[in-house]
Amino acid sequence: MKKNLINIGIKAKKASKIKIDSKNKNKVLKKFLNLINKNKKKILKENNKDIKLAIKNNLPENLIDRLTLNQKKLEEMQASIQKIIKLGDPINKLIGRWKRPNGLIIKRVSTPIGVIGIIYESRPNVTSDVSSLCFKSGNVIILRGGSEAYNSNMIIAKLFRDALKINNVDQNYVQIVKNKNRKSVDYLLSKMEKFIDVIIPRGGKNLVKKVQQLSSVPIIGHLEGICHTYIDKDADLNMAVKIVHNAKLRNTSICGATETILMHKKIIKKFCNPVLEKLTKNKCEIIADATIRKNFNGKSKKANEKDWSKEYLAPKVSVKAVDNIFEAIKHINKYGTMHTDSIITKNKKSADLFLKNIKSSIAMHNTSTQFADGGEFGFGGEVGISTNTLPPRGPVGLNQLISYKYEVLGKGQTRD
Repeated sequence: MKKNLINIGIKAKKASKIKIDSKNKNKVLKKFLNLINKNKKKILKENNKDIKLAIKNNLPENLIDRLTLNQKKLEEMQASIQKIIKLGDPINKLIGRWKRPNGLIIKRVSTPIGVIGIIYESRPNVTSDVSSLCFKSGNVIILRGGSEAYNSNMIIAKLFRDALKINNVDQNYVQIVKNKNRKSVDYLLSKMEKFIDVIIPRGGKNLVKKVQQLSSVPIIGHLEGICHTYIDKDADLNMAVKIVHNAKLRNTSICGATETILMHKKIIKKFCNPVLEKLTKNKCEIIADATIRKNFNGKSKKANEKDWSKEYLAPKVSVKAVDNIFEAIKHINKYGTMHTDSIITKNKKSADLFLKNIKSSIAMHNTSTQFADGGEFGFGGEVGISTNTLPPRGPVGLNQLISYKYEVLGKGQTRD
C-alpha cells in the first residue's frame, strides 16, 4: 500500500511540471464529455453494483441518495463539464501590476496550486467535477473516493484518463487510489506532504474531522453545514413560506440545506403556522422552542440546547424565536459553522446589517440557502465549500483553485 501511494505521489509531482495550454485542456475535457456520453450504460451498470452493495450493507438512505446515478444526474455531470470548458483558463493571468518609484515593475500572476488530494464519500459525480476543475486550473489530482462508490468512481476516473491519453497528455494528471483500506487515507494525510500541496475533504462530519486531525498539509473544506434562515420582522409572508420550504426540503442531504429557522418574535403569530405547516405537510419534523410550540398548531418536539448545533441532513428542522435581528446574528455566529446563512426581509438596512455581521463564508438575502453551490455561483462546479477564515471561502471553483507568484521586472536596479 505505502509503496503504491508513494508511486502515485511521484507520478503526480512529475505530471505537475508539465504545462498544458488552454486549447489542449479544452480538447481533453471535450473528449471526456464525449466518452461519458458514449459510456452511459456502463457507468450506470457500475453504479448499480455500488447501490446493491450499499443496500446490502444497510447504508443510510441519504448516503444511498448521494451515491445513486441516473440519466438526469449524468446529464447534470455533462452540463458541468460543458460549463467548465466555456470558462476562461485561470492560469497565467495578470492579477495586479504596479510600478515602484525606483522603476521596478511588479506583477502578480496566477499559477496552479500543484498537486491536490481529494478525499470524498458517496457522490460519484465528484470524480467528474473535481477532475475537470483541477485539470482546467492546471492542477494534478489524486482521488480517494469512498468504498461505497468504488465501481462508479473507477469507471469515471478511467474515462478521464482515457481522454488524457487520447490527447497525448500525461494520464497522471488524474490518478485514483484503488486501495479500499482506510489506512490508505491515513497514509495520504500524514505521510504524503512531499507530494501533495493541499487536501480537500468532501463528506460527512467524521471524515472531515479525521482529515483535520491527521493531515500534514493544508486543508480546504468545512466540517458541518449548520445553515440558518432568519425571518425578520419586515419579511414578506409568501416569500418566507416559499424560501423556507425550498431551503429545508428541496434536498435535505446537502450541506447548504437550512437546519435552523429563526423567527422575529413580532411576526410569529402571523408567520409561524403558514411557514411550518408547509414543512409538516411535506413530512418535515419540527423541533421548536417554547414560544414557537405555543403558537404552532401542528405537531412539534421540544428543542434543547444541543438541537441548535445539529446538522440533520434529513427532513427535520430546529425552530427558534428571537427578540430582534441582533439576537439572530448572535445565535448564528454562536451555533453556525460559517457555511451559509440567509435573512428574509424587505428592510434594506436590516439586510445590510445581517450580511455585514454574519461570520459565514456565504451570507444571503431573500433567497434559499440551497444556492450555496459552485454551479449556481457560475463556477461551472465546485470541489467543495470552504468555511476557512483564510481564502478560498465559500464554493471552491475554477478561479479559487489557483495560487499566484510575483514577477519583478527591473532595468539594473540595485537596493541601497
